Amino acid sequence: MASKKILDILGDKAQFLLDHKPVIDKSTISAFPSPNHVEEIWTNSGRSNQVLRSIQTLIGHGRLANTGYLSIFPVDQGVEHSAGASFAANPMYFDPENIVRLAIEAGCNSVASTFGVLDIMSRKYAHRIPFLVKINGNEFLSLPNRYDQTLFGTVKTAWNMGAVAIGATVYWGSPESDRQLKEVAEAFEVAHELGMATVLWCYTRNAGFKVDGVDYHTSADLTGQANHLGVTLRADIIKQKLPTNNGGYLATKHGKTSPLVYSKLTHPDNHPIDLTRYQLINCYNGRVGLINSGGESKGESDMHDAVFTAVVNKRAGGMGLILGRKAFQRPFKDGVEMIKTIQDVYLDKDITIA
Repeated sequence: MASKKILDILGDKAQFLLDHKPVIDKSTISAFPSPNHVEEIWTNSGRSNQVLRSIQTLIGHGRLANTGYLSIFPVDQGVEHSAGASFAANPMYFDPENIVRLAIEAGCNSVASTFGVLDIMSRKYAHRIPFLVKINGNEFLSLPNRYDQTLFGTVKTAWNMGAVAIGATVYWGSPESDRQLKEVAEAFEVAHELGMATVLWCYTRNAGFKVDGVDYHTSADLTGQANHLGVTLRADIIKQKLPTNNGGYLATKHGKTSPLVYSKLTHPDNHPIDLTRYQLINCYNGRVGLINSGGESKGESDMHDAVFTAVVNKRAGGMGLILGRKAFQRPFKDGVEMIKTIQDVYLDKDITIA
């Protein structure tokens, strides 16, 4: 049985998550997170020895070291959502050092942030925790606001500051996605040549993905296809939002899908573990690790929501959680506690893959 702490946080959702059996049986999945992830997956690939070392560096650090799971602390919201909106509640995080300090104190595998944040702290901390540089972002000052991903620097700069990995976002479905795809593919190629790991934020973005008042940006079928495009770009890890519904293709009536996606590969009740497992099989049937994002801070429900997401991700076969706002928009010690509680989900041997 899962620890009392986790059960208490989940409350009436504990049985709903811990007793669920997905429609896609785990015996059909090619790979799940493992301490031997690099040997089992990447030694058979075209990745170089240096890339294998970088992936292992990520997996081998922090409280989750050598479990196969990842706990990443990301803070790029100063660009993506404005510094004021992100840090006003906790102004200490205007100082990049506190971002890195929280990741270290919480025992994260890695800290992910912008060129500026990580570069200004690189000499002091690059050897103490693996750096993951987010190389593009949605500049959010233009009027009217634009929703595009723009490169903020070069892969070589990230390498020079000692980063072991780069991350990037593609807004799949957006008018700019073809350009973003090309930019990220080229950046990932350079990163792999330099021996760095690659993480792709596979987000969907199009006003047409909202139909009759329902938002399908996080539908399992659309995010699943975004993941499949992401692994085709040779991402070593896929970051995706937790799915909240299904049937995006059916609602938008664009693209192409199969009725079997909704009858054989997912279930009409849209259980989150089923929907997340569909995301997982689009990551080459589990061969490429799937990490889900922790989402925005909503206040009192944050701990419950974060643990809920972690349990869903783990039971679906995912590789971990990347959580920022829920942690840094609260007092430092509380942020550390939240991240460690999420890590406890992945350390709890009684919370198993469904």
